[in-house]
Amino acid sequence: MSAASCLRSEDQFLCSICLDVFTDPVTTSCGHNFCKNCINEHWNSNDQYLCPMCKEVFNTKPELHINTLLTEVVAQFRQEAQQKASSSSSEQQAAKPGEVPCDVCTGTKLKALKSCLVFLGCLAAFFSFPTHQEPPVKVSHDKRHQLMDPVENLEDRMCMKHNKPLELFCKTDQKIVCVLCAYTDHKTHDVVPLEEEYERQKAELGKKNAEIQQMIQKRRLKIQEIKHSVDLSKEDADREKAEGVQVFITLKESVERSLNELIETIEEKQRTTEKQAEDNIRELEQEISELKKRSSEVEKLSHSEDHLHLLQNFPSLEAAPPTKDWTEVSVRPPSYEGTVVRAVTQLEETLSKEMKKLVEVELKRVQQYAVDVTLDPDTAHPNLTLSRDGKQVNHGYKRKNLPDNPERFSYCPNVLGKQSFSSGRFYFEVQVKGKTEWDLGVVRESINRKGMITLRPQDGYWTIVLRNGNQYKACAGPSVRLSLKSRPQKVGVFVDYEEGLVFFYDIDAAALIYSFTGCSFTEKLYPYFGPSTNDGGKNSAPLIICPVNQTA
Repeated sequence: MSAASCLRSEDQFLCSICLDVFTDPVTTSCGHNFCKNCINEHWNSNDQYLCPMCKEVFNTKPELHINTLLTEVVAQFRQEAQQKASSSSSEQQAAKPGEVPCDVCTGTKLKALKSCLVFLGCLAAFFSFPTHQEPPVKVSHDKRHQLMDPVENLEDRMCMKHNKPLELFCKTDQKIVCVLCAYTDHKTHDVVPLEEEYERQKAELGKKNAEIQQMIQKRRLKIQEIKHSVDLSKEDADREKAEGVQVFITLKESVERSLNELIETIEEKQRTTEKQAEDNIRELEQEISELKKRSSEVEKLSHSEDHLHLLQNFPSLEAAPPTKDWTEVSVRPPSYEGTVVRAVTQLEETLSKEMKKLVEVELKRVQQYAVDVTLDPDTAHPNLTLSRDGKQVNHGYKRKNLPDNPERFSYCPNVLGKQSFSSGRFYFEVQVKGKTEWDLGVVRESINRKGMITLRPQDGYWTIVLRNGNQYKACAGPSVRLSLKSRPQKVGVFVDYEEGLVFFYDIDAAALIYSFTGCSFTEKLYPYFGPSTNDGGKNSAPLIICPVNQTA
């Protein structure tokens, strides 16, 4: 093969107008080559004679000359391409199921490589070009082939009404149309080239895909967050189990130690009683032995017929025997009254100490969920006085002229916190020092705030109260009387929304006052404060929301 033949390529023999291999190539005066028919149609369809390649304008229609050399080279190229196509086709395999077959192949249908979309009815899939001997269809010389990856049913891409390619998009009707549709049914609509809408929607798809990827990333992060929460939960569970085991081991040891001390005390009393009885028995047996000896001597002397001997020894036998008075001597069982009670009391003291340690640890945990609570003046009863910082409230003598808005308590002297909580955990502390009556807790948003109210969970109140200076109650519906070892000066309130828990703590005593469990929260919860009436100055001290001192 010559060097010239090796350098040949299809691009060298394509007409710049029809983009097809030259047919009857001619040369213009500017030196450019075109298909004879292509350049004539091009000039016939324009107002001026312009070279499509260099844009040179001719005053008159140029005289065209057949390019003899190019014609011969193109003919040779076609022959070589045909031979190559014939050889290549024999090596190609037929289109497999699911693959688009070539519409031009005769006999065995080979796999199509491209599809032609818009050319005067040219809707054909073809294997390759110029693999076949001829182009799939004869096309207009002033248009370009529009190729894409092979597809089936190309007729679906034609307008059913006008039999024209669907190459425009009506944005008004969101519909793909042909050129004639755009000039008839969609004349006044916003119509753009299909490529333009394609690019726009492709960009939208890019944005949508970016959003989807972002959603995927968020969900992956959420999975990591959940897994991390599970890991933290497991750590907490392991720590809680370890602490719980240690606490119960300590309690078990305390119980066993108290039981052993109780048994030892009882057995010691029994040993003392037994020793006392043994000593008395030993002494009595000794006296019995002496008395028996005395009895033998008396009996022997009584049988003596020697008058002198009897009279000489009688005085020594007549004296009282060396015995003590056993009348008042007795061995009484030891008294066990109070022994078990004292042991249990001592055990209770030990348990109380351990319980206090547990509550101290628990307080440190719940104090981590401390929130900043302030009083909401829009909910305060007209007789209540709130501090400027919203941290203190007490009952005044004079009723304020305030609007009776739906949020305000109209009868009972109560007030709510501004902050609401509908998930998670929260904690706050309130000073109750110097008061003889108060209410504390949390309430749901929909509680009744007008007229008399009943403090119970059924009505949305989870509270504890103090009445008459020393009567503590948990308003559990019915109320539960609370026996407290000391008067709380500061009360801590902890809520776990999801777990349905409300705990009340005596901060100074590090003791649990009361716990509501198994609650079902479905609304927002608000901190609740009831300073009660002034009672002639006896209950004038305010309720004070205190900063939480989170000890290390």
